[in-house]
Amino acid sequence: MQTTLPPKWYTTAQVAEMLGFGLYKTKSLIASGELRSLKDGRYRRILPEWVDEYVSRRVQEHEA
Repeated sequence: MQTTLPPKWYTTAQVAEMLGFGLYKTKSLIASGELRSLKDGRYRRILPEWVDEYVSRRVQEHEA
């Protein structure tokens, strides 16, 4: 029996797919600071809670 663990963090491409955005838009959100990320070696990584924070913030802005 094999157990699949949820990822601890996501790549920029994974987040783009989850949000339904293109890679360019996702990278723009990271560059502008709207979506938090960290640099791990050559790559950007995004924690699941940071994706949730971004989505929650966008919903709050829409409802305001």
